Amino acid sequence: MKSKLFAFLTISVSLLSSQCIYASGTNDPAVELKALVKQIQVKLSQGHKTESEYAIELKQFDSLLAEHQGERTDAVAQILYMKATLYSQVFGDATHADELMKQLKTDFKGTQFVALLEKQEARQAEAQAIHGGLVEGSKFPDFNEQDVNGKSISVANYKGRVVLVDFWATWCGPCRGEVPNVVAAYQKYHAKGFEIVGVSLDQDRTKLINYTESQHMTWQQFFDGQGWSNKLGVKYGIQSIPASFLLDGNGNIIGKDLRGDALEAAVAKAVAAN
Repeated sequence: MKSKLFAFLTISVSLLSSQCIYASGTNDPAVELKALVKQIQVKLSQGHKTESEYAIELKQFDSLLAEHQGERTDAVAQILYMKATLYSQVFGDATHADELMKQLKTDFKGTQFVALLEKQEARQAEAQAIHGGLVEGSKFPDFNEQDVNGKSISVANYKGRVVLVDFWATWCGPCRGEVPNVVAAYQKYHAKGFEIVGVSLDQDRTKLINYTESQHMTWQQFFDGQGWSNKLGVKYGIQSIPASFLLDGNGNIIGKDLRGDALEAAVAKAVAAN
């Protein structure tokens, strides 16, 4: 989730810098928040994650909110939202984060930002419900799409074979760290009935193709360039990566989020029983 938060902060800077409905003066809340978010990004990259380490930034949040008190705009709403996000995603203080979110929805009710936020929360709740239903022993809901090369891709294409559905991205450090294990398992058991279907949350098609070729990832990849809004990522409620589902020859889930030796052992057992 930390990688998702860092990506979110990066996107936030881009969105804030593109705001053109506000003036670009020194009192512009969007400009001021952009600078503050960049400070937080630096500390995140350095591994800081306690409330005391962000004392300066927290005071800046409060100063900004005081400076723009009474302004019920999307730009000011984002200041309070980013403070709540810091508490929930970095400090792990859900209680304080919830209080700030309640304040946000009350003080900025009727703004476009809060309306979009509530829609996003509804989608996340739906995604969590979907993901929660993907348990061992259940049938994995299939899909029918085209892979990065325009060829048909689905679990049904590999009926009768053991399949790993792997959600990942080239920008995800833990994903890259697991790639050698996944490649090794594929090379060892592919001839015995093991397949992999990759779902890439990348946004750069060329980078994805170059990386998979360099790492000998010869299996199919679904890619739509939408990052965290990846069509299949949303369909299966993926909130963090790497995430994977190991399926038997009938498409039933027999393992989730297996890594390293655990993946190799599970695949060996599955192909032997298949």
